Amino acid sequence: MRTTVHQLSTTGLVLLAALAVAPAGATDLNVTSTVDAVTVYPDGASVTRVITLDLPAGDNTLIAKDFPLTLDAGSLRVEGEAGTKLTIGAIDTRPPRPVPPANLSEIDKRIEALKDERANWQGAIAAAEARRKFAERFAEASPAGLGEKGEARPLSEWRAAFAAVSEEVAAADTAIRDAQRKQREIDREIARLQSDRSAKPPAKLEVRIDLAAQAATKAKLRVTYNVRNARWTPLYDARLDTGAKDRKPALELVRRAEIVQHTGEDWSNVTLGVSTVRTARGGNAPELKTLIVRYPQPPRPMAAGSVSDAAPARTMKAAAPIAAAPPQSELSERAEEQQASVEASGFQVTFRIPGRVSLGAAEGAKALRIGTATIAPDLLVRSAPVVDPTAFLEASFKHIEDAPLLPGRVSIYRDGTFVGRSRMAAASKDETVRLGFGADDKVKIERVVLKRNEGSAGLIVTSKTDERSFKTSVRNGHDVPIRIAIEDQLPVSENEEIVVEMLPSTTPPTATNLRDRRGVLEWAFEAKPGEARDIGFAWRVKWPKDKGVVMTPAG
Repeated sequence: MRTTVHQLSTTGLVLLAALAVAPAGATDLNVTSTVDAVTVYPDGASVTRVITLDLPAGDNTLIAKDFPLTLDAGSLRVEGEAGTKLTIGAIDTRPPRPVPPANLSEIDKRIEALKDERANWQGAIAAAEARRKFAERFAEASPAGLGEKGEARPLSEWRAAFAAVSEEVAAADTAIRDAQRKQREIDREIARLQSDRSAKPPAKLEVRIDLAAQAATKAKLRVTYNVRNARWTPLYDARLDTGAKDRKPALELVRRAEIVQHTGEDWSNVTLGVSTVRTARGGNAPELKTLIVRYPQPPRPMAAGSVSDAAPARTMKAAAPIAAAPPQSELSERAEEQQASVEASGFQVTFRIPGRVSLGAAEGAKALRIGTATIAPDLLVRSAPVVDPTAFLEASFKHIEDAPLLPGRVSIYRDGTFVGRSRMAAASKDETVRLGFGADDKVKIERVVLKRNEGSAGLIVTSKTDERSFKTSVRNGHDVPIRIAIEDQLPVSENEEIVVEMLPSTTPPTATNLRDRRGVLEWAFEAKPGEARDIGFAWRVKWPKDKGVVMTPAG
């Protein structure tokens, strides 16, 4: 008979451990656990460990000393199964306690022997210093004459005496240096041993589980807890086939999960999943406080002037030319990466990695493929020539999967060639996704200033004006039709005294305030092969004559 163990209905962890006393006569059983399953979140992980044992009848306390120090004790939960009725009682964690080393007496004996050896070397240093002082005193006190009657000895005998004194001093200095080196080595070894002999807390946490079994049985328990020092980050590969006259464009979007963990435990041969749930954000929305409006401090005065005509510096660069495709290999079968299965619910998505995976605590990042989608994208060449006349190829599509696209890095490939990296914006189901795929050198774009006129308005001068006119020329050098979108900026006034108007010579734009960007205009059209088209754009700004205006990008 298989009976499911009742899950602890209170907190899983007894917060008042002092009150959670095991029943009298409970047997302590030391057990080991193994990590069996892990679900990684963007800001943490849920870990399940398995304990399998032969459980005696009656009251027992399982003691497992292999849990990580980083676990959230409040998240501990226990469930499992056994061959008889089994009741789970208190679940307790014990903080690590300092434990003296088992070989403490041997360490103390070794330290004592080293100190004796150090004292011996100190004696050798003292003897060598005395030897050196004797030689130095002999050299200082030697008489002027060394003969029997005080006469001077030959020069060769003086040299022999000097050499003897020098050799004595040098030998003493060498002995002192050698002894001091030995003492430094001994000091380092003593310091290491003294560090080893001091009590250190264990590297693991102790977890205690009280159980009551009607009869002796085999039991399998699953202990689940959360840790913070783990995360996964979305990565993407976007591979665009731009198509041809007889082939429509196609986009392969590969999802990957880059997993990093520093939990202090190795995840060896575990069932692994990644979830979109963010566990560190809390359960409630932030509570707003009262918003008060006050007069601000007066701004610092600025010099008056006219509207600046300086165009922003170019911030984009054309991508490298597309390389020719490599020759077809004789190996026709393409290797395939394993990818995850998807479990979607109303509020979260979990990707389950097939098979079992290992990831060490200090192993670094590991990237795993979790999904692939083949998409029919809409291609568009987009340019903002007021900043950069380069044409950039853009692919857009509607996201139709239940699993949202989370923000992350994207590696961009166009027709088999790597063209750069970008960022994926967050996108839920049915939202439009736009990805750039580098410069399109076959679409030529040029923007020129046709007119700039600063002056005054009216017979009686009451205001100043700045009027400008531009022409943007576009040419499609492809041998197929392609959609093109040109963006430009119409100044926006936030003061009723500053009036901005778009002039009639402007080619009517197809969109204004593009994607909620005030003043951003778009001219979108399909250009035939070899077609050239001009876009006119003109505007006028008028403001009081006694004031100056400046034009700055919105914050």
